[in-house]
Amino acid sequence: QVQLVESGGGLVQAGDSLRLSCAASGRTFSSYDMAWFRQAPGKEREFVAAISWSGRTTRYADSVKGRFTISRDNAKNTVYLQMNSLKPKDTAVYYCAADPGTHYPPAVSEKAYDYWGQGTQVTVSS
Repeated sequence: QVQLVESGGGLVQAGDSLRLSCAASGRTFSSYDMAWFRQAPGKEREFVAAISWSGRTTRYADSVKGRFTISRDNAKNTVYLQMNSLKPKDTAVYYCAADPGTHYPPAVSEKAYDYWGQGTQVTVSS
């Protein structure tokens, strides 16, 4: 069992940056692929970024490629999402998720992720 707690969301202006953090409990964090998803009002939840258990492989949605960076610190049981050049369309609740399975590369489908955080709100004003 893994518990995930996101933090770092907030209200920013277009062009600003934010760094989200996701702290995980449990000794098996370092063996899980991790991902960030987001859900905007009235829309379905969508994939944002994923990182392999080792940190060596990452994947990004086309909409955030070049602006967002996912990383992890297995010693701190934490995964991060650095978001630069934020746009109003990035406004959403951002969720951290953990995949205990074996996928290569890390999965982009939320069906692969068994554990989810409660989400953190990111609002980008124009």
